[in-house]
Amino acid sequence: MADVNDKLRILLTGEIDDKRFAELQAIAPKAEMTFYDKQADMEAAVEDADIVAGQLSAGALARGKKLKWVHSWAAGPNTQLYPEFVASPVVLTCSKGNGAIPLAEHAMMLMIMLNRNAMRWVEGQRNRKWDAFFHGELNGLTVGIIGAGYSGVDLALKARAFHMRVLGLRRNQKPTANFDRMYPRDQLHEFSGECDFVVVTAPKTPETTDMLGEAEFKAMKKTAYYVCFSCGGVANDDALYRAITEGWIAGAGLDAHGVEPLPEGSPFWNAPNTIVTPHNGATTLATKARGYQIFADNLIRYVAGEPLINIVDKHMGY
Repeated sequence: MADVNDKLRILLTGEIDDKRFAELQAIAPKAEMTFYDKQADMEAAVEDADIVAGQLSAGALARGKKLKWVHSWAAGPNTQLYPEFVASPVVLTCSKGNGAIPLAEHAMMLMIMLNRNAMRWVEGQRNRKWDAFFHGELNGLTVGIIGAGYSGVDLALKARAFHMRVLGLRRNQKPTANFDRMYPRDQLHEFSGECDFVVVTAPKTPETTDMLGEAEFKAMKKTAYYVCFSCGGVANDDALYRAITEGWIAGAGLDAHGVEPLPEGSPFWNAPNTIVTPHNGATTLATKARGYQIFADNLIRYVAGEPLINIVDKHMGY
């Protein structure tokens, strides 16, 4: 960590307005701090940088001989985890947790819409048709949450408020508030079979890529729904599409996709009982504000010589 008397060189990109820039300068008044509108301009100055907040290419990383810390404005720093960065000693932090609240809200919205067949009401309004029908309710249903990070924990709290039973699946079995039971990975099929909704909140890592395939979807109830808002690719797209169209499951709510933007010709656009949103669940001003605050708090820690938070395990991927 840097001594407070060091002349730090800090390069910033992202949505930093004048007020926030002044706040950061006040945290590190001895630092030389520069904001860049364009990543290319920032990377051109990286040779003398100690800290970068923003995306950094492999070429710029190689030129950044003084670099000690890079902060990703993204919650999931996948694009920063190229081999050269993983192998480097540069510390990587990210903004994980900044979108937990709106992502959990988005999952609740998708579950309610799927459970109540809300698209039928949307179609009725579009056609000026008064189409009342019997629909479901979340009360008493079981949601299974894959991943118990920030968004998974917040979703568990919200689901409990809807009187749902909440199951979790993650690498360790540490008891967590608002989860009725936590399952290990080797009990994925048992976990899936208990759920009326399976919601993926976990990041895409080598360990989670394609963890949901044909066998896993067939282990779910035929009346159950799949919801994903964290990362596409945790479910195998071919298996997911077959699960929806062949009736292995009842439908899906998809905010994160295996290929993004979702191609115009993707069959998921017209998949039955499926709601598609454009990886938009956490696109709120409050998410941006929380991401900025994570970096600001870490900068306070850095100049004080204290341990950083939100450090990414570059080998694990989160």
